[in-house]
Amino acid sequence: MKTLSAILAIFFAATFFSGCGDEQAEIEKPPYVKTQKVTTANLNSESVYSGVVKGRYETKMSFQVGGKIISRKVESGSRVNRGDLLMVLDAKDIIQQTNQADAQVSAALAQLNLAKSNLERYSELFKENAVAAATLDQFQTQYDAALATYNSAVAQSRQSKNALGYTNLTANASGVISGVSAEEGQVVAAGQTVLTLIQTDELEVEINVPENKISEIKINQPCAVTFWANNFSLNGSVREISPMADPSSRTFSVKISLPKSQAQNLNLGMTAGATFAEKNLSADNSAILPLSAIYQSGNQAQVWIVGEDKKVSLKNVSVKNFGDNEVEVSGLKLGEVVVTAGVHKLREGQEVRTEVGEQ
Repeated sequence: MKTLSAILAIFFAATFFSGCGDEQAEIEKPPYVKTQKVTTANLNSESVYSGVVKGRYETKMSFQVGGKIISRKVESGSRVNRGDLLMVLDAKDIIQQTNQADAQVSAALAQLNLAKSNLERYSELFKENAVAAATLDQFQTQYDAALATYNSAVAQSRQSKNALGYTNLTANASGVISGVSAEEGQVVAAGQTVLTLIQTDELEVEINVPENKISEIKINQPCAVTFWANNFSLNGSVREISPMADPSSRTFSVKISLPKSQAQNLNLGMTAGATFAEKNLSADNSAILPLSAIYQSGNQAQVWIVGEDKKVSLKNVSVKNFGDNEVEVSGLKLGEVVVTAGVHKLREGQEVRTEVGEQ
């Protein structure tokens, strides 16, 4: 019986220690690490900014005369062509003003004809020495005044007729109505905005650039613009850089012109990404790495290098510049494999796995 108990004890002990050995072996299995190989592609950095498609020209439409709106022909989002009728004002009052102006022209013409007849009659009498020069001058003055009154009445009549034409608001260019700020029945004043028209024949992308990056962007600088909605891309160029930052976001507005021939399939408000290629850094053996790749030891910046034997070792680097979640360093060689995540969990000479499925 004692012999059987001893055999069972030895069996359970062997099973226990065997399990512990498997667990210990599993714990010591080389960990996976995320890496980046230093290539010529790492020697160039790119800055990408998100933006939206806008029209270069946005017009606040308004009537040149005041009145009551009796018709609205468009809605927000309507596409219009040059010359299309957008809104109409009630023209009854302006028609009456035009009739009044025409009547004033007729009255002024009658006075002018009378003054002309008197002047001609007294001019003949003056030639015959029948009247004094002062009398002739008096009738000449009356004629000149009648002529001026007539010209003024004609000008007012033409102005009234122009005002009658201003009761129809038409599109000055082809585009899209982006906003409607007046409705039928509303009385508006001359110059009051009633519609907003965005011209679609010339589109651009507006992006916002942070303060630490605005010095890298110049007028006419080329950039690649991509559009998320249709996976479309084209080349643009910087047209305008805001001279001052937005007071709330502290970013600078940058407008990028798009080629007309390639922007026909774009819609206003589409999301766009503008990519600017930065300075080529290969001349001084600099490379761009994620910030997570830097292992700080005292005052010395280091990175973990994965050797051919899959073991890691620290290498000193010099930090040259910080960007958005990336850092420019020097001291690396082409082909070296750098650990880019979990650097503070590694130790010198530790074996790692860099690919899924690698044993």
